[in-house]
Amino acid sequence: MTDRKAEIAANLGKVEERIAAACAAAGRAREEVTLIVVTKTYPASDVRILAELGVRHVAENRDQDAAPKAAECSDLPLTWHFVGQLQTNKVRSVVSYAGLVQSVDRPKLVTALSAAAVKAERELGCLIQVALDAEEGGRGERGGVAPDGIEELAGLVANAPGLRLDGLMTVAPLAGPYAGRQQAAFQRLVEFSTLLRAAHPAANMVSAGMSADLEEAVAAGATHVRVGSAVLGVRPRLR
Repeated sequence: MTDRKAEIAANLGKVEERIAAACAAAGRAREEVTLIVVTKTYPASDVRILAELGVRHVAENRDQDAAPKAAECSDLPLTWHFVGQLQTNKVRSVVSYAGLVQSVDRPKLVTALSAAAVKAERELGCLIQVALDAEEGGRGERGGVAPDGIEELAGLVANAPGLRLDGLMTVAPLAGPYAGRQQAAFQRLVEFSTLLRAAHPAANMVSAGMSADLEEAVAAGATHVRVGSAVLGVRPRLR
């Protein structure tokens, strides 16, 4: 085993232990939580190692990095999640490789994703990104739609050709009432998910939690956690 593969395997094992322990503490089955490894800034060779180690879900947040990497790894049994803020001029490229876009935050993006998915003859999973720091009239600092806009946006996705409404996503707010209160933030997202499922029962994904706060996300009821550095280590940011 190469040094890099051994390093990733060891880190993956530690993250797996954390998820399992968090599930046990929350009285949840381990199968209820899916690990998505965030591979941004890491090379395609790392993605290949992850696939060899059994990872099936990977995430990227910049199309210019993701598109060539996904092409290089197109032979692997992976689902690619796009988790970054998405400009409409990148939509056609993203739809060519992503199975899910977790950062749907405005009607114009829904329209663009729908047109691209239909043209590519693909069904694209979509999560509504919720800006919890915009709940009380604040401004979402990390992207997303204000909570009072979830219902309308979800309806647009659900009715758009080529798109599938899969659920909700958030990033723990750095400001506002939930700053430093990750578990409370994630619990609020789960409350919004419950409301959403009343109208859209199949939209049951709740994507929340990263390397530093995955335990809080699992405790709150997240179905998917997005972990990068805890699995792949800390790398210099790409320019």
